[in-house]
Amino acid sequence: MPLAHSGATARSVKPRRRHHRLLTAFIILAAALALALFGAWNWVDSNLNSSQWLPGTPNTPGTSWLILGSDERDGTTGQDGTTGARTDTILVLTKPNSGPSSLISIPRDSLVQVGQDYMKINAVYQISKTDLVKQVETVTGQHIDHVAEIPFGGLKSGVDALGGGKLCYDHTVDDVNSGMKWQAGCHVANGDQALAFSRMRYSDPNGDFGRAARQRQVIAAIMSTAASGSTLSNFGKTTATAKAGLRAIRVDEHTTPYTLATMAMAFRSATGGSGVTGSLYWKDAGYYVDGVGSCVLLDTAKNHELFAALGRGEHKAGTVGTLAEANQQQ
Repeated sequence: MPLAHSGATARSVKPRRRHHRLLTAFIILAAALALALFGAWNWVDSNLNSSQWLPGTPNTPGTSWLILGSDERDGTTGQDGTTGARTDTILVLTKPNSGPSSLISIPRDSLVQVGQDYMKINAVYQISKTDLVKQVETVTGQHIDHVAEIPFGGLKSGVDALGGGKLCYDHTVDDVNSGMKWQAGCHVANGDQALAFSRMRYSDPNGDFGRAARQRQVIAAIMSTAASGSTLSNFGKTTATAKAGLRAIRVDEHTTPYTLATMAMAFRSATGGSGVTGSLYWKDAGYYVDGVGSCVLLDTAKNHELFAALGRGEHKAGTVGTLAEANQQQ
């Protein structure tokens, strides 16, 4: 382990002046499901943007999807002069053969080792796609069957195509960095508001961990609206949502309309009352590494135990992770 010293709490993780990108694959997934029900399998399949992601590691119980929201620094996004792309939103969705589905966030600042180098997991994408999948598998102990990546840009049009989604947050916020202006309570958010809701972390008492929880809430709202009877019975809305989504999503080489539809249903299950949600377990959220900065030092043994139970469908419904445990003790 590299030379490092510790911080005390999740709030000790140093903020970065970067916009955060919300993963928007779920708009597409629900739309793909709807279109498949309308007999549009071939249309969806021909519009999938697929590439090589999977390293071919041995299977583990259940089916898991790696869901990524990428921040592409191509001169059109980001304010820090950084180029390239980083995966600032990392989620693992697991559907066991029986039992509750789960949706677990991986902190973007999680410390990992690639070869002889230590880095944050959100930077591994710049090495290669398969290296990122390998790191997620190492962190969780869970085989990844499929990948869906969404760069910034698809959220606004997708949410607007659905007519918005209901979001709740119990703080009044006026956050300059994300553009989030929110009156405490529940509101129907349009695309711009949902994007700001998913980006904001500077004004959140739980920082990046709170942002991850709000992203899961946005996903649940999108899935609920997209899979509702009013949406599925409205061909124009369904088609508009599918077109907006399929322009943005990038998937692995084995993804089909069927696996997208299965993923959409697993998402709805995971974010419902009978699902498992939360973040990974960590030992130190302010672990400083020379040359890397402030990182999240994960509890690998506890995370492997968690995902083994999730893959077998043996974990009870509810919220998991170090932050969830801390909130329960308050």
